[in-house]
Amino acid sequence: MINTYQYTVEDRFLRYVQVDTQSDFFSDSFPSTEKQKDLGLMLVEELKAIGLADAEMDQFGYVYATIPANSEKEIPTICFCSHMDTSPDVSGTGVKPLIHRNYDGGDIVLPDDPSQVITMADHPYLKEKIGEDIVTASGTTLLGADDKAGVAVIMDLANFLVTHPELKHGKIRILFTPDEEVGRGVNKLDMKKLGADIGYTLDAGEAGSLEEENFSADGMTLHFHGVAAHPGAAKGKMVNAIKIAAAFLESLPKEKLAPEFTEGREGFVHPVNLQGSAEKATLQFIIRDFDTIKLGEYEYMLQHLGDEIVKKFPGSSFSWEVKEQYRNMKEVVQHFPKLVAYAEEAISRAGGTVRKLPIRGGTDGARLSFMGLPCPNLFTGEMALHSKHEFVSVQDMQRSVNTLVELVQLWEKGE
Repeated sequence: MINTYQYTVEDRFLRYVQVDTQSDFFSDSFPSTEKQKDLGLMLVEELKAIGLADAEMDQFGYVYATIPANSEKEIPTICFCSHMDTSPDVSGTGVKPLIHRNYDGGDIVLPDDPSQVITMADHPYLKEKIGEDIVTASGTTLLGADDKAGVAVIMDLANFLVTHPELKHGKIRILFTPDEEVGRGVNKLDMKKLGADIGYTLDAGEAGSLEEENFSADGMTLHFHGVAAHPGAAKGKMVNAIKIAAAFLESLPKEKLAPEFTEGREGFVHPVNLQGSAEKATLQFIIRDFDTIKLGEYEYMLQHLGDEIVKKFPGSSFSWEVKEQYRNMKEVVQHFPKLVAYAEEAISRAGGTVRKLPIRGGTDGARLSFMGLPCPNLFTGEMALHSKHEFVSVQDMQRSVNTLVELVQLWEKGE
């Protein structure tokens, strides 16, 4: 990285997080919330101001732009991708970002709700951030570093490369997506229009993180059908579907196959929504494992439990359906060794230490990999995601920019 460069990533990030882009699981529209386009329009204008004349947002809220090649070599077109939406889990309205300069290692009390305290005990990564500038929200919202830190990093990369044409690189495509947090981030993406050969998402946490494998994921919906009757005359008639669903939940494994009891490479089944009445109750599950074959095993287990539960409630019945969500990117990325090798080298050249861990979740990159764009995930510094304790180090975002600058040069040199 050129020592005299004045990073723009901090200023950009502080602006972006103040735009409410929360997505919505229960919306049938695309994007799931129109307000995501507010940030998209802002990014288009900023990209044009940087000098990327073809920057645009399409009807679905995808933002595209091109950093033209300045090398005569035959180089794969690289896509850098981040998502604009924030999680539905915690409010993203009225985010007030706060910068804790030269972090001293103590507890960070969030002023708008002093009961919200970010501690080193809960977040050991903070031990590495002493002396750095930590950005948090104010205590009543999430911050939005997931994934506006990635958006800001890619924007700063564009600014750097345009202002330093002496650094040679191939064609780079920028992509910002909506609705990643609700699992629909690339549902409407025009891959031909994107026109990239390889990609990297910017949506990982600790500095140096390089993620090339993630959970495979399905969604499973279970329907329990009861018998409705007036409660005043229900004896011998009513079969309450809510109680059937409750009995089903109680039958699940207690200390395994649940997010609160699993870690590392362990998979899980997780109920995420329950709706119902006496006549019908519906349970929605997310099902995750690094081994795709195991998803079918978990789904069979849930089906078997459902069949057994309804036997205890005469007159009831049970149905279910499964929808594929995404698959382990490793199945694709492993066939493109340079993707990971160059990323490792770029992290090292930027002064970092490579951290390779599997993602206990998914990214747009997982879906993109199976759509023909192999796409591992790189760090931004975003931490404590989907919570009021979310934070990011300014210096980590700058390290991410540095890594991308090294990465595009490695692809150009073909070393």
